Amino acid sequence: MAFEPMTEKDYYEILGVSRDASQEEIKKAYRRLALKYHPDRNPGDKEAEEKFKEAAEAYEVLSDPEKRRIYDQYGHAGLKGGFDRGFADFDLTDALRTFMEGFGDLGDFFGFGRRRSERGPERGSDLQIRISLTLEEIATGVEKKIRVKKLVPCDECDGTGIAKGYGATTCPTCHGSGEVRQVSRSIFGQFVNITTCPTCHGEGRIISNPCPRCHGEGRVRGESTISIKIPAGVATGNYLTIRGEGNYGPRNGPPGDLIVVIEEKEHPYFERHGEDILYDLPVGFSQLVLGAEVEVPTLDGKVKFRIPAGTQSGKIFRLKGKGIPRLNAYGRGDQLVRVMLYTPEKISGEERKLIEKLAEYEKKHLERLRQKEGKKKKGFFRQFIG
Repeated sequence: MAFEPMTEKDYYEILGVSRDASQEEIKKAYRRLALKYHPDRNPGDKEAEEKFKEAAEAYEVLSDPEKRRIYDQYGHAGLKGGFDRGFADFDLTDALRTFMEGFGDLGDFFGFGRRRSERGPERGSDLQIRISLTLEEIATGVEKKIRVKKLVPCDECDGTGIAKGYGATTCPTCHGSGEVRQVSRSIFGQFVNITTCPTCHGEGRIISNPCPRCHGEGRVRGESTISIKIPAGVATGNYLTIRGEGNYGPRNGPPGDLIVVIEEKEHPYFERHGEDILYDLPVGFSQLVLGAEVEVPTLDGKVKFRIPAGTQSGKIFRLKGKGIPRLNAYGRGDQLVRVMLYTPEKISGEERKLIEKLAEYEKKHLERLRQKEGKKKKGFFRQFIG
């Protein structure tokens, strides 16, 4: 599973639509660009081919409500998560598949008689699971073993869907082609509409004696255990695509993919802010006044640092390089330590006496401070009044 950087592209800009565009507007914009830059209309034009692929890639994301939500919220980093292939190597085959799924093969309409993709078994559906990670796991990266329940090939018929001792017959409707063509003519020329054969569902054959275990599906419910390596620095919303680990297709159809969505567990001490983490350190009044050396937990273990004398409650200190590693990049964020004055809820009689003495000192000290600040303000106004 490759972990590669990705070129940033604004999918809305590619399709020429606003960020609040409706699904119908997105589809119309994609159709216009796909027809304009389709390889059949621009044979040998590499620039047109790239624009065709870009438009298909943008449509793949924006036409899917969940992918669009992730893209709007996290951008490319959230959508791809820096994992695996994503759309980083979205090729012409993917683009043509997107075009055909959305509008059918218009090769005959273009006049080049482009042949449809090779007929084959139906692909299985994708699966999606969620994995919850702690901040400690996110900070170091982790390998997880997961058990996935999915559709697997039937071992009774070896995934063919045909009962032992029998075979399949050629579909009488499409004569084994798996598709049905309807030709119509108009003043604009000849239109050819190619659809999947309704009798054999595109397989080109009919099973008269289905397997008793899978009832002709060629697949049954099962499960598999797989290991997933998750790199350091991921965040909620990132996802990893594992090719071929989804449901198998009917009758030895290729498997779909497994989409692993990352979720971050709430930490009892740390609060994440991008690549930085925040830790609130409770300290006593004497530590703020006199200064103190304290021990602070980090994602890598405990460390010591010095609180300077006279520190105010709420002051934030920065521990360099103690945060979250940068996803798909070098370096890591920092840990922010916010010192917070601890106020005890219950005290003993002796403690009360000590605090009362301290309160008398504080009263005098604060009074002198107020008087000093008051003189500063009077001097400030005198320079204007004269």
